[in-house]
Amino acid sequence: RAGGRMARAAAAAATFERRVLRAAAEHQYLRVRLELPDGGARPNVAQLKQLVVSALRELHGEVGAALPVDILTYDEKTLSAILRVISSGLVKLWSALTLLGSYQNRRCAFRVLQTSPFLLALAGNSRELVL
Repeated sequence: RAGGRMARAAAAAATFERRVLRAAAEHQYLRVRLELPDGGARPNVAQLKQLVVSALRELHGEVGAALPVDILTYDEKTLSAILRVISSGLVKLWSALTLLGSYQNRRCAFRVLQTSPFLLALAGNSRELVL
């Protein structure tokens, strides 16, 4: 009788199935920073949006430029922004930003600091925590 219980318990344990949903989130969020090593004029939010669209167009053509990207926050002092893109466009956006090399004929670089399917995850960064 004890052997029967153990066999049933083992059978119940064997039916456990773990499910992982990939790309279940509709959007991905990126915290990025634009680096302009030679200083000069800083882009406003409209110019930053145009820079992102032109980076997408340069690498992925008109199809890439049509990718819906939203700038949720932008700090002109630090040149930091939080971008929102549909999940299927994350790789296109990330690659276009990474390969961008100039802004108004000046060298520049986008740094992707964080990425997450959850906006709340970008609210704080433990690496920047000062105690």
